[in-house]
Amino acid sequence: MAPVPPGVRLLVSFDRDQWYRALTFILTFLLYTSFHLSRKPISIVKSELHKNCSAVSEAAIIASSSSQQPSLSSLHTDVDCSWKPFDKSNYKQLLGAMDYSFLCAYAIGMYLSGIIGERLPIRLYLTVGMLASGVFTCLFGLGYIYNIHNLSFYIFVQVANGLVQTTGWPSVVTCIGNWFGKGRRGLIMGLWNSHTSVGNILGSLIAGYWVSSNWGMSFIVPGLIIIIMGVVCFLFLIEHPNDLKTIYTQNSSLGKTVPTHSWNGVNGHTEVYLQYKDNKNQSYDTELLLPRDSERIPMQPVVVVKSESEPSAISFMGALRIPGVVEFSLCLLFAKLVSYTFLFWLPLYITKAAHLDAKKAGDLSTLFDVGGIVGGILAGVISDKLGKRATTCAVMLLLAAPTLYGFSMISQFGLGPTIGMLLVCGGLVNGPYALITTAVSADLGTHKSLKGNARALSTVTAIIDGTGSVGAALGPLLAGLLSAGGWDQVFYMLMTADFLALLLLLRLVTKELASSKSRPISTVELKEH
Repeated sequence: MAPVPPGVRLLVSFDRDQWYRALTFILTFLLYTSFHLSRKPISIVKSELHKNCSAVSEAAIIASSSSQQPSLSSLHTDVDCSWKPFDKSNYKQLLGAMDYSFLCAYAIGMYLSGIIGERLPIRLYLTVGMLASGVFTCLFGLGYIYNIHNLSFYIFVQVANGLVQTTGWPSVVTCIGNWFGKGRRGLIMGLWNSHTSVGNILGSLIAGYWVSSNWGMSFIVPGLIIIIMGVVCFLFLIEHPNDLKTIYTQNSSLGKTVPTHSWNGVNGHTEVYLQYKDNKNQSYDTELLLPRDSERIPMQPVVVVKSESEPSAISFMGALRIPGVVEFSLCLLFAKLVSYTFLFWLPLYITKAAHLDAKKAGDLSTLFDVGGIVGGILAGVISDKLGKRATTCAVMLLLAAPTLYGFSMISQFGLGPTIGMLLVCGGLVNGPYALITTAVSADLGTHKSLKGNARALSTVTAIIDGTGSVGAALGPLLAGLLSAGGWDQVFYMLMTADFLALLLLLRLVTKELASSKSRPISTVELKEH
């Protein structure tokens, strides 16, 4: 008999629960990757919506001088290079308004999304949100194909897309929190949260491929991808391990009878005995009736009675009273302000500062997200090791502010220094953002003050990310207004936001440092205040 291949040995070494955990991890990773993939194109296309028309004009003049009879109409077409209505001198404010419309709708919708998500089946709620988001993302791209130059059309699409995309984050965090415990949550969610950066990278590459030739496809392709992933979500997402009970209950009822033995009881009564399995710890109620060879007990009528009533969904104010929710929510407001300013404005900044075309600037901006992947994982590992989530965030925020200033200076000196600073800035900016939105949110949503009520996770996640999304809306808007006076003002705004985020964590950091215990769970397990 041939030996079993080592790969097969590895596969069969995992039990059923581990396979379902892996499925949930990978599936939710891909689902939220598609969300971020569909958000990124707008930042890539900005430099195409408003080009450097002076450079195009010079090229048109040179081309016309080489021909003997230049055409005025063709010259006008060449010089009129920007996409109306973004061809005006206030184009930065108009582009900022588009960002703001999406992010403001996202921030407002997020507060409602978690509350709604806890009262609906998450799989269906997330599926509908992904399908709708795909449709609105495609609509933006159709504006190019059908030659739409109405600003209100693009604003409407951005607002609608912002609202439906709020279905994503509370849903996937709730699923991953249901399947994974607190033991190594920082590491697991640090790895898992890299979907944000992976989605940004893929979105940049996909949008950059078409941006110069047909920028409408930069939106349509990501829109189709998120629609496909919505169908996958409907077919395969398992919200909670307990949902699998119905599968095994149905299987046990389809002809899988439990072996029984009859024995003569006292006074001539015949009693039926059930067999139980040996050497296996059962994890589901239905498996308690599986056969075991060595032990038999009389079977009695069994009535299953819940010890407590089904926990009700937590209220908005109840979630705010959980220790640490307010501080981390406000901290995320400023941390996300910085992250989303880079998300929406970095390619345009690189285009202006490094004098690169839209595709090269989009490709280069992905390095910021590569650094974000490393930063998110490091933040999770360090916070697991130290048991101090707030302190980990505070140190990274403290280092991020001077790094941002360094990036604004060094980016003027060539491609090499810019690449290095993009990686460092990405790690320090996205590290705290990733840690708060994943491990910290999951810790708070399962805080001991909730007494095991797992239905609070979606609401807590929505409050934290919704508050952060207010900053995400303000950052790009302020960047659009301040950049008119020079990019230095934008970087001063980003450094100020980092320091404010740091200040909001000082109380929690003080409590962590004063604590004599260091455990691999968050310091959000603070005493009530």
